[in-house]
Amino acid sequence: MKAKQPKKRRATIRREDTVMVISGKDKGRTGRVITVDWKRERILIEGVNMVTRHTKPNAANQKGGLIKIEAPVHYSNVQLYNPTLERGVRVKIQTSDAGVKNRVCVKSGEVLG
Repeated sequence: MKAKQPKKRRATIRREDTVMVISGKDKGRTGRVITVDWKRERILIEGVNMVTRHTKPNAANQKGGLIKIEAPVHYSNVQLYNPTLERGVRVKIQTSDAGVKNRVCVKSGEVLG
């Protein structure tokens, strides 16, 4: 019997968006999206979910030691940031008369990005 595939989520978060973390140790922090990996459903956010890595000396890093880098966050733990409301918001996809798809804030109805 074939395993059931998880339902694919529509990509409402893109690279260069500003998002707000809504759960986890960095709850309430905002940041710019660096990369999006929809295959693993993970998002890398600038300055959020910082982890420490122990690295050996190499050509790029002569000294080695402890390095702080961002780790990916699951997409369900972030919301698109609305600067006018100053908080994370839910978004819906609306198609204009010209056929252009826009992300619209559910609360205020304004177009985001």
